[in-house]
Amino acid sequence: MNCAERLVSIFGSQAEVARTLRLDRALVSHWVKSGYVPARWAMEIEHATDGRILANEVLNEANAKKPVRLKSRPDGETFIPTGSEKMNPFAPAKRIQSFHPPQRTLMGPGPTEIHPRVLTTMSQPAIGYLDPVFVEMMEELKSLLRYAYQTKNPLTFPVSGPGSVGMEYCFVNMVAPGTKVIVCRNGVFGGRMIENVERAGGIPVVVEDEWGKPVDPQKLEDALKKNPDARIVAFVHAETSTGAQSDAKTLIEVAHKHDTLVIMDAVTSLGGTPVLLDEWGVDAVYSASQKCLSCTPGLSPVSFSERVVEHVKARKDKIHSWFMDMNLLLGYWGASTRTYHHTAPTNSLFALHEALLLIREEGLENSWARAHRHHVALKAGLESMGLTFLVEEKYQLPQMNAVRTPEGIDEAQVRKTLLNEFNLEIGAGLGPLAGKIWRFGLMGYSARPENVMLCLSALGSVMSDMGHKVHVGDAEAAAHQAYASMHSTEAKQKQAQKKKAA
Repeated sequence: MNCAERLVSIFGSQAEVARTLRLDRALVSHWVKSGYVPARWAMEIEHATDGRILANEVLNEANAKKPVRLKSRPDGETFIPTGSEKMNPFAPAKRIQSFHPPQRTLMGPGPTEIHPRVLTTMSQPAIGYLDPVFVEMMEELKSLLRYAYQTKNPLTFPVSGPGSVGMEYCFVNMVAPGTKVIVCRNGVFGGRMIENVERAGGIPVVVEDEWGKPVDPQKLEDALKKNPDARIVAFVHAETSTGAQSDAKTLIEVAHKHDTLVIMDAVTSLGGTPVLLDEWGVDAVYSASQKCLSCTPGLSPVSFSERVVEHVKARKDKIHSWFMDMNLLLGYWGASTRTYHHTAPTNSLFALHEALLLIREEGLENSWARAHRHHVALKAGLESMGLTFLVEEKYQLPQMNAVRTPEGIDEAQVRKTLLNEFNLEIGAGLGPLAGKIWRFGLMGYSARPENVMLCLSALGSVMSDMGHKVHVGDAEAAAHQAYASMHSTEAKQKQAQKKKAA
């Protein structure tokens, strides 16, 4: 029996352990799940148990589970190969063993934790990319993606590559040399859109907004009036670097009023907040598998309207990428007989199929609501610690929470401690926000109450140790109160609906 299990045995339950040590139950549950108590709690455990569990026992067990990494040999000493390895000068200089990653709680900007069903599906036997069974699965996958995107676009499929490939796919196909493109930038990923326009030979016209603010529709309107020859508008719906959400519907209405096509980045929004392609009239969109879809990284779901397909077909020049040429991929992902284009990542596509199926089973609206519910609880806890959000409340993304780091706190050291002692990952700021914010992700399978409570408990503990005034338990209590309040409101709403139906 390890120290965590002995604690539970001594006090009778995880809840009682948490009450005695003035911790949240999620933290104690994490100890039991990990199989050891972190070394930093050794003295508290000895004191709380009146010596029945000694500090040395906690320290020795923690070191055995997670030993301090030391150099195994002096500098300059190399691994001496034996047998046939001596004959090969290219053999590694050190012994390499199978890789086994640690179990992390992922609450950063991505990737997210992957649902066990998705992991299991990904490990299924490989089959050929033109196998009739695989082709049938591809059609189901496209149907599930249309549901996630809320569209009837026939050309809706996952590009083989991360979200950055999906972005480049849109720009390389739609932007011919000399095409003027209005790009809205309010964070890191709007800047990457500009880079894509330039590399495709287009002419970017940049609409700037402050990082942490949404894209201003009036600025877009003004830019289009000044540039009547602009053919495309590009913007990020959910800016991952700041946690700000822009009004996609209004931006698209402004763009279409000036007869331009629209490219929308939905990397962080798809599955976590409403993305309504047909209702909004989105022309081209790209996302990523490792965010709110909670799948393995390496796939980028895209969708194109018939208007975009005709636009690309009408180009007189050759698309400046063979792999991402839409005209070639139409033969592989189109509704007709498949033609070979590239070796598709079959097992990753199995995983995406299962991840989308989970969203369909939960219900898309429920998926959005779940992210929002845990956002409200996390926000209550963070604000009880005195932390403030970067983004104004009405523009905050529920699945990407950016908060300002307190004065006098080494934000990088906090993240490092959370990772090393609690196996908890949160994100840092990018660009001008580097060192100034933390980014807490509540995406897909990571959006669970136990993750919220572990995050608040661990963060409060680390910040308290670093001298920040945090009253242990306040953040967790605030989050619990938020959950209770939402539960009560939902119960009243259901009761009212039943009375109305009767």
